[in-house]
Amino acid sequence: MVRSSQLLHPVRTLAALRPAATVLLLRDSPQGVEVLMTRRSMTASFAPGAYVFPGGGIDAADAQSHGQSTRRATQSDLHLTQAIAAIRESFEELGILLARRADGSHLGTPQIAALDRKGPFAEQCATQGLTLSGAEVFVLAHWITDRDLPRRFDVPFLVARMPEGQEPVADETEQFEPLWVRPTDALARHAAGGFFIIFPTVRTLERLQTYASVDDVLKACAVNDEPLFTSCPRAGLLNGHESRHMEHEQPFGELAMVCPDGQIVHELAWQTERPVPLLKNVQRLTAPNPGFMTGPGTNSYLVGDPVSGHIAIDPGPDIPEHIERLWRAAGGDIRAIACTHSHPDHSPGAARLQSLCAKRPPILGLPSAPTSRENSRFTPERSLADGERLVLQGANGMTHTLQVVHTPGHAANHLCLLLEEDGLLFSGDHILNGSTTVIDPPDGHMGDYLDSLDKLDRLCEAHEVEFILPAHGHVLGDLKQTADNPSAPEHGGARGAIAHLKAHRLAREAKVARAMQAQPEGTMDDWVKLAYDDVPERLWPVAKRSLLAHVERLQSLGGFNL
Repeated sequence: MVRSSQLLHPVRTLAALRPAATVLLLRDSPQGVEVLMTRRSMTASFAPGAYVFPGGGIDAADAQSHGQSTRRATQSDLHLTQAIAAIRESFEELGILLARRADGSHLGTPQIAALDRKGPFAEQCATQGLTLSGAEVFVLAHWITDRDLPRRFDVPFLVARMPEGQEPVADETEQFEPLWVRPTDALARHAAGGFFIIFPTVRTLERLQTYASVDDVLKACAVNDEPLFTSCPRAGLLNGHESRHMEHEQPFGELAMVCPDGQIVHELAWQTERPVPLLKNVQRLTAPNPGFMTGPGTNSYLVGDPVSGHIAIDPGPDIPEHIERLWRAAGGDIRAIACTHSHPDHSPGAARLQSLCAKRPPILGLPSAPTSRENSRFTPERSLADGERLVLQGANGMTHTLQVVHTPGHAANHLCLLLEEDGLLFSGDHILNGSTTVIDPPDGHMGDYLDSLDKLDRLCEAHEVEFILPAHGHVLGDLKQTADNPSAPEHGGARGAIAHLKAHRLAREAKVARAMQAQPEGTMDDWVKLAYDDVPERLWPVAKRSLLAHVERLQSLGGFNL
């Protein structure tokens, strides 16, 4: 894991998490599913003025009321307690009572109005002969409040069907203006600036709008009786403005690495004029070569510090202003230049960078294979060996050690570099953020690529690697699962990113196999339409390169003969 001494920002204590629960009350309408929302008081300590779903903190009495509630066989004690808390809060805030009489009927709005919404909840329900409808409340999502906020909650977003014969009546203390709204309309009104909703509400409504009916929502939640997703978002800056992101979104891993405790200080917007510090010993400078194949541009990295000097990784294309910026960012002290592979957006700048350095650092890497294209020829001054270590020695015993990992697949001479002391993997083009790399035979090879992914997974497990620094896009990964990082998967971090990528590749290969089976006499043009039907047609010419790599692998496995 990253050494605390290399973090850019001081470690701080996060606010304690408070257990809470909220519920999305749903109903069907001719226009689709509608959800009940209310506006919070402008004096509320959390999200004042925001439109929200009813909910609040979990009381000790909620856990003691299990005997007064129905329960699904698969419903855990925790989820039942959360459901009871949501039922209670809906009653207190909006006069909605998810409870049934012995004959299965609900109280109507006039009967609920006769109850004391500030009085003992469980006792009143018992007096009325009501059984709480805990079995009818399902978990949709699990949100943990962002790390930067002074008040934080651990809260399930539950869903339930609105009882017939009841109308919401706001308490006019905490909640105001109850309204029914389609998720799509709520999001549109928010985007227009007239309907303030906070980040978790936005993301939950985005998921909810994909369902056609209340039954569809409840059935999806009932499959495993667990949240459909869990998130503890992270925030950074995008052109100076606050920008929040969930775990699956591209900036999340970078925010986790640079600001693990949630400080909103890291700028996410891509720029090429200056280096971006990621750690005290890692800088990124993105070349001004954005494009269809390069995304925001090629990332060049500097590893080291003013005492140890630096190793430059992937100087990029031979763009003079970029190379000079890279040299200046290292203070002119570059001890070695390492190229992950020979492609023209990665290695050509090495010679110019070397010429700027007084001590002419060696250009390292692997020579391009005979299978490489003409514009991808590269011969290093010294070839690196798989497992070799490049060591920088700093002050007070501080070292920065890069282990060389040969990872053919994207290119025959591709390598990755592992910064051992901080558990960081510089992945070149083998693993990207936001897209999958092209495997272009004959220099590219799908079987080698998948084998290299397995090799990297074993390496990441051995070195507890949490983050991957790709040649294109933001940092990937997450911190390991802890009490302060409960949304991280148990085997997340870099290994999670690798597993996701491999699963994607194998799923694509399965589609390729089905396309070939459907049209055994078909051509590459025929198969790409079927295997990449989820990819824009303008990308099919590039997709055909990886399609060929999949076809060759399938043939090598003995499944197809052409």
